[in-house]
Amino acid sequence: MKNSYTQKEQYYGDYLGLEKILDAQKPESDARGVDAHDEMLFIIIHQAYELWFKQTMHELDSIIKIFKAETIDDNVGALSTAVHRTNRIVEIWKLLVSQIDVLETMTPMDFLDFRDLLAPASGFQSVQFRTLETKLGLKMEHRHEKRHYESQLRCEHVQLIEDQGKEISWFELLEEWLKRIPIWDMKYWKDYQTPEGSQEDLHPFWATYRHTYLSGLLSAERAAISMEDFDNLFLGIGEPTTRLSMEAMQAVLFITLYRDFPLLQMPYQLLSKWIEIDDLMANWRYRHMSMVRKTIGMRVGTGGSSGANYLKGAMEKHHIFVDFTRVTTYLVPRAKLPRLPQSLVDKLRFTM
Repeated sequence: MKNSYTQKEQYYGDYLGLEKILDAQKPESDARGVDAHDEMLFIIIHQAYELWFKQTMHELDSIIKIFKAETIDDNVGALSTAVHRTNRIVEIWKLLVSQIDVLETMTPMDFLDFRDLLAPASGFQSVQFRTLETKLGLKMEHRHEKRHYESQLRCEHVQLIEDQGKEISWFELLEEWLKRIPIWDMKYWKDYQTPEGSQEDLHPFWATYRHTYLSGLLSAERAAISMEDFDNLFLGIGEPTTRLSMEAMQAVLFITLYRDFPLLQMPYQLLSKWIEIDDLMANWRYRHMSMVRKTIGMRVGTGGSSGANYLKGAMEKHHIFVDFTRVTTYLVPRAKLPRLPQSLVDKLRFTM
């Protein structure tokens, strides 16, 4: 049977929809007869942001789909695909940060030429960006000055973001995946020898690691670092101080410590990339805040927010993957890493 499919001839402009895209810049200054040359730059920069937000969510949705599976089989490349697409998101965010360099060629007086024509429109009203934050795992109750959402966004957009918040987020999927990593099964640890002086009531690895870490602290560090925090993060003692569960924090520390094992390389890369994305998003907010201060000083934003002060608060409060970085306080040098049971070592290597 012949394949009836025939290749449609494409023309560059039609394929990319350039007629619509290049006709989408409608400076308000032109419509009102105001001389404001830089409004075109302002519009194109923000339209480009929205296109990259769309691509970021396209990549993120594919990663979420991979992690919604009950098991993630490295042999079929699912984790490798997730790491590859996460790295693409990293590069996109590097680009988004660097776009501010172009926007900063607009001087404060250039912006004042058309600033009043924008009100009350504001970057705060980017529904795509608010949706992206929610998909990543930012909860509405954790948002800075969340009262602005009802006052500045249309009702249908507030509802869209709230509906997205009811779906499982990437942060939650990542946590569930970390909790499933099978490294604590006692079949690997039943004959494991813990060092003298370690706590006997703990899992053999944690008894060994806690003792090793504490023994390696300098005298000044012993005064500054509380082992209560260690016990809280990795042993679940006391009220939780992170969004990540104890089981997930244990997995993050173990992956970070033993990342040189082949089967832990991809998990380590994945975690590292999301820490980097968190930092890039914070850097983007910082650059935006700095630019706003240089451009409008302490004036309010066009949408009625506190301008630079709002951006500063969001930068400090809207970290999503910051819990992953807390393990760095509790690392030990490779030379002092506890030796793993041979059965677990074999599990963490690629087998023929």
